[in-house]
Amino acid sequence: MHVSDDMIRPELQRFGRIARRAVPYLTPTKIHVINALTGAQRGVGRKSLNYEQHFIDRPDGSQLRLCVYTSLNRPHNVPGILYLHGGGYVMERPETEAFAIQRFINATNAVVVAPDYRLASEAPYPAALNDAYLALKWLQQHGAEYGMRDDQIMVAGASAGGGLTAALTLYNRDHGDVGIAFQVPLYPMLDDRMLTESSQNNDAPVWNTLSNKLAWQMYLDNQFAQNEVPIYAAPSRATDFHNLPATCTFIGDVEPFYDETMQYMQKLKDSGVPTFSKVMKGCFHGFDMVCPNSAAAQDAVHFLTETLQYATTHFFQKQPE
Repeated sequence: MHVSDDMIRPELQRFGRIARRAVPYLTPTKIHVINALTGAQRGVGRKSLNYEQHFIDRPDGSQLRLCVYTSLNRPHNVPGILYLHGGGYVMERPETEAFAIQRFINATNAVVVAPDYRLASEAPYPAALNDAYLALKWLQQHGAEYGMRDDQIMVAGASAGGGLTAALTLYNRDHGDVGIAFQVPLYPMLDDRMLTESSQNNDAPVWNTLSNKLAWQMYLDNQFAQNEVPIYAAPSRATDFHNLPATCTFIGDVEPFYDETMQYMQKLKDSGVPTFSKVMKGCFHGFDMVCPNSAAAQDAVHFLTETLQYATTHFFQKQPE
């Protein structure tokens, strides 16, 4: 899918041209540089939010770092959100997306827990999924200390964080014991096979077929291009979408994940799961993050805010006894 400049919304075209020149596609060296830069944000809070760090033990004795964000006015009886950052499973840290976390708190006043899950360069699948579930359990057990109501835990994330959101809710349905009321996998990274029209030969700005292939190779390691990739690594491979939480997403129609996202949402809908989706015409991957002041980003965030506020009054899930 060749993406020409005139297929992109006018207010996004200038950034798109710059992005194509600056990083036409990812390489291992570029990933290393990006992680060195974003690593400097580790432990840095946001003035408009309360911010804490917690360290919890993994089964192997190493520690998982959690970032906890709440509104400056201590919340009470609010949702708890596990937020999973993006970066293709290979880049970034929770603090990189603090401004996105701010959106969720502005909309719901939620307590947000963002784990610094292991990247593929540290450990491939299932390390990130295991970390996400460990953080989800921590939120279930400790969210009330921050004002969370225990019947409204949500999971959210964008890009790889969106894919990890979908993977985690599948895993929790099949193997976990956390009541999840709602999920928000924004333009999620779902399918390692890259068989859809939008995922093949896509040269859009920010994220394209070449970057996508490298990221999946790193995340899946020796399982890449195999037939038996688990559904908890690539949720598009799932065949049963029943009993998953109500789901919200938005997605640009010129990015690689467009087709797989729309197929995922349709499968949820066909399985009786309430769905809320918005297609953003002429928008490339991550447009709302890289061009946050654009009309497109504001439109998408308005949709997200309205849907989150609806979810807080309509979707609940009690915790198991």
